[in-house]
Amino acid sequence: MTDYKELFEPAQIGTCKIKNKTSMAPMGPVGYADAFGGFNQRLQDYYVERAKYGVGLIFTGICSVDTNIEGLPSMGLPCPTTQPLAFIHSTYQMNERVHAYGTKIFLQLTGGLGRSALPGFVSKQIAPSEQGNRFDPNAIHREMTKEEIMNLIQKFIASAVVAKKAGFDGVEIHAVHEGYLLDQFAIEIFNHRDDEFGGSLENRLRVSTEIVKGIKKFCGPDFPVSLRYSLKSCMKALRQGGLPGEEYEEAGKDIEEGIAAAKILVDAGYDALNVDAGTYDSWYWNHPPMYFEDGCYREFGEILKKEVDVPIILAGKMEDPKMALEALGTCCDIVSYGRQLLTDAEYIEKLRTGRLDEVRPCLGCHEGCLGRIGNAPVSCAVNPACGRETIYGIVPAAKKKRVLVIGGGVAGLEAARVAAESGHEVILCEKSDALGGNLIPGGVPHFKRNDHKLIQYYKRQLELLGVDVHYQTEVTPESVSQYKPDVLVAATGSHAKTITLPGSGKPVNAEDILLEKSSCGSKVLVVGGGLVGCETALWLAQQGKEVNVVEVLPEILGGHGALPHMNEFMLRDLLKYHKIGIHTNAKVLDTNADTATIQEGDQSYELPAETIVLSVGYESNDKLYDELKDLDIPVYNVGDSSKVHNIMYSIWNAYEVARNL
Repeated sequence: MTDYKELFEPAQIGTCKIKNKTSMAPMGPVGYADAFGGFNQRLQDYYVERAKYGVGLIFTGICSVDTNIEGLPSMGLPCPTTQPLAFIHSTYQMNERVHAYGTKIFLQLTGGLGRSALPGFVSKQIAPSEQGNRFDPNAIHREMTKEEIMNLIQKFIASAVVAKKAGFDGVEIHAVHEGYLLDQFAIEIFNHRDDEFGGSLENRLRVSTEIVKGIKKFCGPDFPVSLRYSLKSCMKALRQGGLPGEEYEEAGKDIEEGIAAAKILVDAGYDALNVDAGTYDSWYWNHPPMYFEDGCYREFGEILKKEVDVPIILAGKMEDPKMALEALGTCCDIVSYGRQLLTDAEYIEKLRTGRLDEVRPCLGCHEGCLGRIGNAPVSCAVNPACGRETIYGIVPAAKKKRVLVIGGGVAGLEAARVAAESGHEVILCEKSDALGGNLIPGGVPHFKRNDHKLIQYYKRQLELLGVDVHYQTEVTPESVSQYKPDVLVAATGSHAKTITLPGSGKPVNAEDILLEKSSCGSKVLVVGGGLVGCETALWLAQQGKEVNVVEVLPEILGGHGALPHMNEFMLRDLLKYHKIGIHTNAKVLDTNADTATIQEGDQSYELPAETIVLSVGYESNDKLYDELKDLDIPVYNVGDSSKVHNIMYSIWNAYEVARNL
């Protein structure tokens, strides 16, 4: 047992005793429904894997109480009321397996999205009141009828009855949270009804209070019902979030109303509050990107802990166990882990046994989880086996081989790890004196600190797996034979592109600024408004520098949708908050020691430019692969040296190749 034994003392929700004070946060199982609305085998294995490694309580991701309410696709979400017996058959056997490890499991039930639905995701556009869609204001959601509302309440109750029969230990109602349908009823800016479901706070909460009363009536007073609850909306206006630390007038639910609502909901019968903050209008609050500080919900848990007498469950980037311990008792009764349990299903057991140096960190990128919704089920950028634990895990190699991995960036590190875990003898050669590749400069800003933690994770894994790492060793076509490989994996990465700017200014690459190989003045011009350019600009502005970004394309960050929404929205808001000038459809006409002349459309103007930082993309280092690909042994090219992409695809492609060597 580690020093964090308080986390492993029992907890209680209603009459449900939980073996420790840890829980798995609810993360949506979009795409994991079987043909009957049940849990497919992949989803069952996904939850069992987390139970196997010690989490005390699992909240499933959202399950629709009725897919017909909004016309959800049949393979969208599991649904207890589509074919109740089929749902029970799929989940009862999962719950038996979960319970074998002493873990409890609650089924999370949702009434739907309302105005927060991504365009095209639902066929029926409804809301408490007529309202423009969150993402497309021109798409109008009609007001629900009273009959539809009563049906919604009954479907929640029926779903809870099915959940109890299926062996779930409780249910969680989703949500007076995140601006989903029930939250839209609760928040005045979204609810303009003049019947018993609108007007006063009690009326706006009536759907949620009637749901819990009905569940308690039909499932019994001892069947626990948790509520996913956002204390504060963190909205400056419709479709506009408020940043942490920013002063603004709350347009949605403020803290005072949030406390009052929580008391009404607890009095109605809810046994626990699973607390966060935000709505789809401030989406980054509900799904915090790397730009948030750790423990970002603690202030909200601390407020509610003083106001209600039911357990508070709290997530919000508390992977630091010292922070989790501090939160217990003051901010929460149960610490919840979300994406950390996607990246590393063994996290709770590693924490319990003091193996924190073996924890694979979440990067806060959202690329593998929410960024994939619509195209593929939830997974994880740094854990390709997430969501396909049984069918895509690492298996022992049928024949042990000698594998040479060339390059110690993220793709090479993953290839070496997976090949070694499969049982191969692995040699990794890195031409520099450090592992990490482009993660080394990329992880310099404080908000990218987990990139460096990922490097440390890989270094520890290679050490545990006995990988033979050679630093300052450049492999050439002539030197390959000395390693006597049976298989060769090229992972030689990429390098920053350079361009020549007109004038006498002397630009430097972003990575040289990040690594402090070049000095930086107080007035900076960043040429290139992609992710690296914008994050470098933010990092410099946070140091007090005056920064402008020039981008030749019509939009920065590759345009809307190139990044997961929450990351894009928050980064754009941060750039604005730090007064970073954004100049699109623009190019540099001239430079000198202090300024640069910019052309934007038909206009030209000067910008201060004591330092000009280039961030115009990356090019593959594929020369060595081209020279080696015709060897008489298998030769693979993975990561950026194959195609410049992001961290996720470097890891995923390396994993795919290495597990099948």
